[in-house]
Amino acid sequence: MNRTLIVMLKEPRAGRVKTRLGRDIGMVGAAWWFRHQVRRLLRRIDDPRWNVVLAVAPDRAGMISRVWPMHLQRIPQGSGTLGDRMERALRCAPSGPVCVIGGDIPDITAARIAEAFKALGNNDAVFGPAPDGGYWLIGLRRSRAIPPTIFKGVRWSSEHALIDTKASLPDHKISHVATLQDVDTVADLN
Repeated sequence: MNRTLIVMLKEPRAGRVKTRLGRDIGMVGAAWWFRHQVRRLLRRIDDPRWNVVLAVAPDRAGMISRVWPMHLQRIPQGSGTLGDRMERALRCAPSGPVCVIGGDIPDITAARIAEAFKALGNNDAVFGPAPDGGYWLIGLRRSRAIPPTIFKGVRWSSEHALIDTKASLPDHKISHVATLQDVDTVADLN
């Protein structure tokens, strides 16, 4: 069974990535943190049990960037909201289960990803919740078509993101895995 893990990434440029963290520690410091966080993450999750694909932005620069490992496949995120970009990534993945994560969650490990793929064995969708009401992972078994309603009406960057996304998957059997913290501010670094 082909499993695909998509990592949503932006080029780590000052002022273009982790701007809320940048307001606390400076834009250069935030970009530096993100670059090194993602490098550590990619080393931990590059696993033979799934294919890692980087969904990169900006599209052109991300496809040729030397920042990320060259052996990992890349796809452009394209334009639109986070939901538009994640939906595009989910739809273009090869057949089989697919999970999407961000690069700013320090506690993601291969074991956490394996847990999510295992949950898809008995469920249509899986979420890794975040304490702020969002989520660090969404996964779909894809034994049925991705509904056209996915990510419609989601209030991104709010405490409603997880609830809204689950509501956009009508009649799906949904599971949850561990709650993990993403890093948005300096307080999240602790």
